[in-house]
Amino acid sequence: MKIGCHISIAGGIDNSVVRAVELGCNTMQIFSKNASTWREKILKKGEVESFRESLKNSNINPVFIHTSYLVNLASPSDVLYFKSINAFLGEMKRADLLLPDPYLIIHPGAHTGAGEEYGIQRIIRALNIILEESADLGLKTMILLEDTAGSGTHLGYTFKQLKRMMEGAKDRKSIGICFDTCHAFAAGYDLSNKEGVEQTLEELDKGLGLERLRVVHLNDSKYPLGSRRDRHMHIGKGYIGLEGFKVLVNHKYLKDLPFILETPKHDEKDDLKNINLVKSLIQGTVLCVNNNFKY
Repeated sequence: MKIGCHISIAGGIDNSVVRAVELGCNTMQIFSKNASTWREKILKKGEVESFRESLKNSNINPVFIHTSYLVNLASPSDVLYFKSINAFLGEMKRADLLLPDPYLIIHPGAHTGAGEEYGIQRIIRALNIILEESADLGLKTMILLEDTAGSGTHLGYTFKQLKRMMEGAKDRKSIGICFDTCHAFAAGYDLSNKEGVEQTLEELDKGLGLERLRVVHLNDSKYPLGSRRDRHMHIGKGYIGLEGFKVLVNHKYLKDLPFILETPKHDEKDDLKNINLVKSLIQGTVLCVNNNFKY
């Protein structure tokens, strides 16, 4: 099983590998810079070499980089739009520097009142600009579009919308999918039982193709089905529940994919509890059947 979580890069990006190993991860997700600022991160040669060497000496693979949440490829503001495109290209360059098989995850964008059709067309245009520029630079990073909860004016909350974005891209082979369980549930895809999981994956396969799925963000939902509210919860502590996660992590189409946890954390012990809980579901033990972990 490939399981990990989003790991802090505090104190240097190479420290993330050490933290992931201590948690027993064999895959992980990181930011490549401070996600709350537009300021670009210039990675020093020694830092990159240290990160790559640490990664090589671990069993952590693959590694996913998540873009800053400031990036908005659907923005109607040209200033923010092209700033987002440039920032995204910067993220791709760092991903190529750091990883032998680079993946970059992004929330497609929010139209901020300009309308869904307008926003989707902006995203398609942005993706084509990015893909053309990255090809010219010889970058090999694969872009992973993440499904969203559909809160506010965020796009990508249906498989149909993600399909349109992908079909509009001229270089589709460079785009894959990141499936977030909390987001999907909040958007109206019922993952709390076997029937709902089967239906959701069938829709995903018909709309996007399961072969495009590269990673699963494994998160419970603080709010009910269809709430359109993006609030992650500990595994089994939200509305998806343990039964839903047991079906998800053992599903024949998902079980060999990397699972990345983005559950709430006050400290790294929370990550360890969630990782161990998910592992227990895979092993079929009754370790956590009563869900008595204290968070």
